[in-house]
Parts: sequence; structure tokens; C-alpha cells
Amino acid sequence: MSNLIKDNSLVLLQGDSVTDCGRSRTKDTELGGGYANMIAALFSAKYPEKNVRFINRGVSGNRVKDLQTRWKEDCLDLEPDWVSILIGINDCWRKYDSNDPTSVEAYEKGYRDILKRTVNETDARLILCEPFVLPVPEDRKKWREDLDPKIQAVRLLAIEFNAIYVPFDGIFAAASVKREPAFWAADGVHPTSAGHALMAIEWLKAVSA
Repeated sequence: MSNLIKDNSLVLLQGDSVTDCGRSRTKDTELGGGYANMIAALFSAKYPEKNVRFINRGVSGNRVKDLQTRWKEDCLDLEPDWVSILIGINDCWRKYDSNDPTSVEAYEKGYRDILKRTVNETDARLILCEPFVLPVPEDRKKWREDLDPKIQAVRLLAIEFNAIYVPFDGIFAAASVKREPAFWAADGVHPTSAGHALMAIEWLKAVSA
């Protein structure tokens, strides 16, 4: 199995707290404690000769509208060869904790905007990651009514922009048959170490051909 990421590529990982995971704001080599760092570590161990660089620009609490605001500085100006995006759970969550919802139409429009800008201003390939929620604690189950249409929007955008698609919500659903959901994400949103490792493994599978 060969990898689609070529020699000397720059891979940008974008998103919210799940991607951020304590990454450094001053050193690009310090990618935090989550799946972004695990991807970089595993890829670099397997393909040291490729000299691929990974940058994490995830920001905790971000929604699609926040990515739009910082997209020039935190994506376009970096001239990445690959852009991986995981965004959407805060667009859902704020409806339930702050009465500040993001409609699926606004979510899709904002997401399409950053993808168009990326395609028009860089040569980057796109990797779109499915936002996810696990059914713990109990109130997370209600979130599905808001998140599921957003997941569908990401799937359609992946088709529209010929992106690689990583179905994290489905991956976690399948994993939760083997171990209880809290094993993968104790609060249903932020993965445990095992959850982040699963994300990294599945992301790396997606970019292999």
C-alpha cells in the first residue's frame, strides 16, 4: 500500500479543540497531545525518507465562522500541499449550551467558502473529516438532530471538492460496539488517548492507496 502524500509535502491539520489538543502557538513542531501529533509521529516513523512536515492550527472552541476569519493566516499563507479539516461539533454544541445555533445552511456555506478559497489560492489536496459525537453523557443523544445534517453537508462537500473523506462519526460508532462509548470519548466530544489513536490510524488509512 502506497501513500498519497508525496516527498517534502506540508500537511496542515485544522479544526477545533479535538485538533488543537494543547498544541504550541509558537513552535510548529509541537503538535499537541492528540490525533494530529499521532498522525505526524506514525507517518514520520513509517516514511522518514519522505521528509513530510505537519502543522497543527486547530483552535479550541472554533466553529466554521472562526475558520473563515483566520483562513488566510492559518491556511492560505502557509501554502500547504494537504489540508485536513475537522470542524462542526462546536457549531452543534453552542445550540445546546449557549442558545447560539449554527444552521446547517450557514455551516455548509461557510465550509464551502474556505474550501473554495483553498482550491483557488493553493494547490492543496483536501481531507474532510466527519464531525462526531458519542452518546455520553445522556444529553449528547439529542445532539444528533443537529449534527447529523451537518455531517451530511460535509459528505456532499467532499464529493463536490473531490476530497478524501474520513468518516469519524461512523468509525466511533463501530468502535463503540467493541468498547463502551466513554472508552473512546468520556464526554462524547473530546477523545481519550485511545480515541485519538483510533482517529490517527483511520486518517492514515484514508490517505493510503
